[in-house]
Amino acid sequence: FKEYQKQIVKNAQALCKGLQSRGIKIVSDGTDNHLMLVDLTPFGLTGKSIEKLLDAAHITANKNTIPNDPQKPFVTSGIRLGTPAVTSRGMNTEDMDQIAEAIALVIKGGEEKVPEAAAIVKKLTEKYPLL
Repeated sequence: FKEYQKQIVKNAQALCKGLQSRGIKIVSDGTDNHLMLVDLTPFGLTGKSIEKLLDAAHITANKNTIPNDPQKPFVTSGIRLGTPAVTSRGMNTEDMDQIAEAIALVIKGGEEKVPEAAAIVKKLTEKYPLL
């Protein structure tokens, strides 16, 4: 169980690095646990809109307020991401870079990039099926 917990954190750190390397801002500049908060203000996007687009690409994220959020609490300027579910499927740090790519595609490319992101997710979920 302890190795699983360690892998969750390693995956979260890898996902953070993958997002940051693609120009996506993480509120705390990284993570020491299973969660991270993405700041969408540099892109002029809302958490509500990106949550919906990521869901269409089969990526679960939650809209979330960021410090000094200019948006209303039901709209938000951020999304919260976590790694327990993907770690439970068996995904590792190398897979987190692919997930970061899919998320960055949606954040930077909007609705037109959802099919491309969904294709990345499909490949990963086929590699790591639910048992």
